[in-house]
Amino acid sequence: MELGSLQRRYIDFTSALFREGFLDNQYTQLQQLQDESNPEFVLEVVTLFFEDSEKLLDELSRTLDQQVVDYKKVDAHVHQLKGSSASIGAQRVKNVCMAFRNCCEERNQEGCLRCLQQVRQEYFLVKSKLETLFRLEKQILAAGGSVPVLW
Repeated sequence: MELGSLQRRYIDFTSALFREGFLDNQYTQLQQLQDESNPEFVLEVVTLFFEDSEKLLDELSRTLDQQVVDYKKVDAHVHQLKGSSASIGAQRVKNVCMAFRNCCEERNQEGCLRCLQQVRQEYFLVKSKLETLFRLEKQILAAGGSVPVLW
């Protein structure tokens, strides 16, 4: 694919992620921390987010499957997931975590299970979108171009 076309696709795709609420300005701030001395900063931070989030989601599933649910433990995991999703700008994941924490407070197992499904769905959606974005960045760089800056 031609470089100009790749860059337009990148801009359109990134704009859609913000418009559809997948990402917020925190992601832009993360991008601003990336420079020539650390050109893969965003990729590294987001990859850590992916690894941590999948562990947390598995732990949440195990904890909510117990006969007697430890809501403090569930809330601690959700709080951690909310914080890490907020730190990379994964807005929709963060928003579901807020509702999830309310269900924990109410000790509502049904609600927690529903929220777990929602947060899992939003997490895998944003993961897929960000992986696509990173692939586009690599294609642009491989074609000899620079990744467009949107801020």
